[in-house]
Amino acid sequence: MSDQASHGAQLLTLTRAARLVGVSRGALQKKIKKGELETFEGMVKPEDLLHAYPDMQLEDNTALEHFTQIKDDAFIHRVRERMLPEPEVLAERLSGLSKELANTRAQVERYKTITDWLYDKFNEYEKSGGNEIRHIIGPLKLWLRHELEKQSPSDYLQSYTVKESFLRLMTAQVRLLPGQREFFVEGSDTILDAALRAGISLRYGCSNGNCGLCKARVVSGKTHLMRHTDYTFTESEKNQSYVLLCAHTAVTDIEIETSEIGGIQDIPKQEIATRVKKIEPLGDDLALLHLQTPRTKRLQFLAGQSVTLESSNGAEADYPVASCPCDDRNLQFHLLRQRDNRLAEYVFKKLKSGDIVSLVGPKGDFTLNEDSPRSLIFLAHGTGFAPIKSLIEHAMARDMAESMHLYWVAGENGHYLNNLCRSWSDALDNFQYTPLPAEKANTVSVLKQVIKDHPDIGEFDIYAAGSLEFLKVVETTLVAGSQFPAMRLRTCHVE
Repeated sequence: MSDQASHGAQLLTLTRAARLVGVSRGALQKKIKKGELETFEGMVKPEDLLHAYPDMQLEDNTALEHFTQIKDDAFIHRVRERMLPEPEVLAERLSGLSKELANTRAQVERYKTITDWLYDKFNEYEKSGGNEIRHIIGPLKLWLRHELEKQSPSDYLQSYTVKESFLRLMTAQVRLLPGQREFFVEGSDTILDAALRAGISLRYGCSNGNCGLCKARVVSGKTHLMRHTDYTFTESEKNQSYVLLCAHTAVTDIEIETSEIGGIQDIPKQEIATRVKKIEPLGDDLALLHLQTPRTKRLQFLAGQSVTLESSNGAEADYPVASCPCDDRNLQFHLLRQRDNRLAEYVFKKLKSGDIVSLVGPKGDFTLNEDSPRSLIFLAHGTGFAPIKSLIEHAMARDMAESMHLYWVAGENGHYLNNLCRSWSDALDNFQYTPLPAEKANTVSVLKQVIKDHPDIGEFDIYAAGSLEFLKVVETTLVAGSQFPAMRLRTCHVE
């Protein structure tokens, strides 16, 4: 058995380690970069993890559950019921853990037999040998006795073992190949739903087991079919362990070979007849339009993108999606009432719950650079908060940024989702929120404050959304005034 294999069960991926101590992957990567946490081929030892986070109470899962619940409620606007896995899945995982425990106990007994035999041999050599042998064997015996009589692992390390085992029982970790992205499958989620909820964009179509676009090859681990499907695999695909991600869940930790959406060029144009779920006033002339897609035709899009909405009277307009791709059935839009906008007028005067609104899209390249290791700054002006909100929620779902800071300059309707932003700030240690009133702030002063707050601003990626005038000042002041790299600034025009 190789050294890596013998220690494999004792090493943690960064994703699992972050989950255990309740921090982001970015926070762990920062520790690694500073030399405060050692890695072994991208994995960490639990002892090193505990040393890096000595104040973490691993035996107490309440804080992590509270964090997860707040996070879900804040950016999805609903608390998802965290169900137990299917009985068959639980039984399989429990069986796997039981086998591991039996193997570990057998290995411990084997090591104990070897050390007892070694100690007896030391005694024989010490008694039969001369002074030179006794001088060598004596210290070896003392060292061996000292190592065998050492105290058992610390309470923290034992807590880690218990919690890590519980985590493996309740969730399965998925690794995508060749991209190496990782996420967890919780409860009775399908692999596709878990990936989307984690902010990972996989290819899919009907999400109902018919089209086959979400098929992937299982490289290692076990899956379980959750529902009937009509799609038929070829004999070759069956032999290569292909499954439909929309219909299977992960029983054990698995590796799957599939392609991710690499960018806007990989997303097809879609036409969907959505239904109005809710119209919620956000101000005197502002409303949140909540549309819901059919279960079998959800919208594939990247955070920050826009779509064209069309009402039954033929009025249409483009709007950025203000919600996270992790919930691709429930789409939110922030509609400002404008006299020259027929769609907005129709929404405020006639549209009601249950009505049909057609959707075409997505479009636009105001999307996150997910390969960037840098922290994020978001600049929003008025309803420019809509696409910024989508980006923030996606970054949260991906747990991708070491830190995020939102600056929101109020428009005519103020900070209409101020409590939401504050809930993010309260729930997340790596998120800061700075609301700026319109009457006391101009774009130049805002940017001066940003630069003052972040003197190392050149180390950030910046995303700005708002009026053309706002964006023009942002580009001029940042790129020309502070020598900020133009490639790290992305903008979106929203009136």
